[in-house]
Amino acid sequence: MLNLPAEVSAFLAPFAPWFTPSVWYHAQSLLVGAILTPSKQTVTAVLSVMGLRQSRHFQNYPRVLNRARWSSRALSQQLLVVLIQVFVPQGAIMLGLDDTVERRRGKKIAAKGIYRDPVRSSPRHFVKVSGLRWLSVRVVVPIPWAGWVWALPFLTVLAPSERYPQKCRRAHEKLTDWARQLLRQGRRWVPKRELVVVAIVVLPCSRSSMPSDIWRSRSP
Repeated sequence: MLNLPAEVSAFLAPFAPWFTPSVWYHAQSLLVGAILTPSKQTVTAVLSVMGLRQSRHFQNYPRVLNRARWSSRALSQQLLVVLIQVFVPQGAIMLGLDDTVERRRGKKIAAKGIYRDPVRSSPRHFVKVSGLRWLSVRVVVPIPWAGWVWALPFLTVLAPSERYPQKCRRAHEKLTDWARQLLRQGRRWVPKRELVVVAIVVLPCSRSSMPSDIWRSRSP
């Protein structure tokens, strides 16, 4: 039986209504294990940290991710509500847009493409990388006790390359199109608060550091 501290259970409680009781029991183990896992966050690594690697019901944990029915969008909305209550209870909400490439290989990963590697590339040197491109929108908040500004993601979408939609006979959506949809979703979730969006724009021909474009949206 999973015994979590009262503080952890209270923090996870708002997400419980989006799962059935049986799925929620296994989802809590995966979530807490993912936070504690120091290496790659695979199901095996997560369950090893939780001491469940030899569990007789091991197969029930991967089923949370590949068979159980739950809404990731509803959980993203709930996560945004929690982040706003804890970090930005008043004033404007600053959101940050950021894309990242997950290095993946395999014939079954059809959505992978060739993208610019933001880590190894520079304004003068362009490095390509193969993988999946994800675009996330984050709540940007200062953390006083850490002395840093953190970008806490609450919604992430897959933004595939142009080649993948062509294979599926779908219209290709650019990264800016995905960003616009994410911002509209955030606007619907927080209709009465001012939103300030910061997006990083890469200029390969410029020697200066990457500037940021700021977009403001006020409640009607």
